Amino acid sequence: MVVGDPGYWADHFKSIDDRLLARIIALWPQCLSVLPGSPEEDEITLNLRSLLTKDAEARLIFYYLEYQFEPEGFTPEGLAFSKGQIDLAVLLDQGCTRYLAYECKRLNVYYNGARQSLATPYVNEGVKRFVTEQYAEGLPVGCMLGYVLDGDVSFAQGRVHAAITANKDAIALTNGPDSASPIASIERFTTDHTRPASGELIHVRHSLLPFPAQAMPKNQADSYG
Repeated sequence: MVVGDPGYWADHFKSIDDRLLARIIALWPQCLSVLPGSPEEDEITLNLRSLLTKDAEARLIFYYLEYQFEPEGFTPEGLAFSKGQIDLAVLLDQGCTRYLAYECKRLNVYYNGARQSLATPYVNEGVKRFVTEQYAEGLPVGCMLGYVLDGDVSFAQGRVHAAITANKDAIALTNGPDSASPIASIERFTTDHTRPASGELIHVRHSLLPFPAQAMPKNQADSYG
């Protein structure tokens, strides 16, 4: 929850995202060097977070960088409960009510020689959590970070755009996807959504982070889910 001019806070969160992504791409080769060949989402995120918290420039951006951050919800009686676990959260104060949330998802994953885009889970198990206010409740900006495991960012972005359009009603899409300026090799775009419970808008910033390009398996088939 933020108090004051929502436009100010939206701009502030966007600035944080720009600065953090610049540090992520600077540290990305080091992160890749310690990851296994086919890393799981949690392995990538945890190692990336570890590098960021040790980086002097990155530490100027946040009060704390939390892995698997659990935002609180409250029952009508005031009983606190966990609303789930946000993959990565840039905490701006001790109260942990002002934060920039990053939901991280793998894209272009190979199973038995076939490439699965995983664009639909990216939308329904990622973007949708911002729209329902499971994550970033009362906050104007949320972020998606897509790990493109085969380096084919163009394919990943096309499938994510298609999944967003196909699920536009479920995620209350009001604008986008709109292109945003890349940061080095990180391709970016944005979407806007109206939250049904509050009627407020949330601006979601999408960043696709490429792994090194991998050779396509023979007889490769694509799955678009």
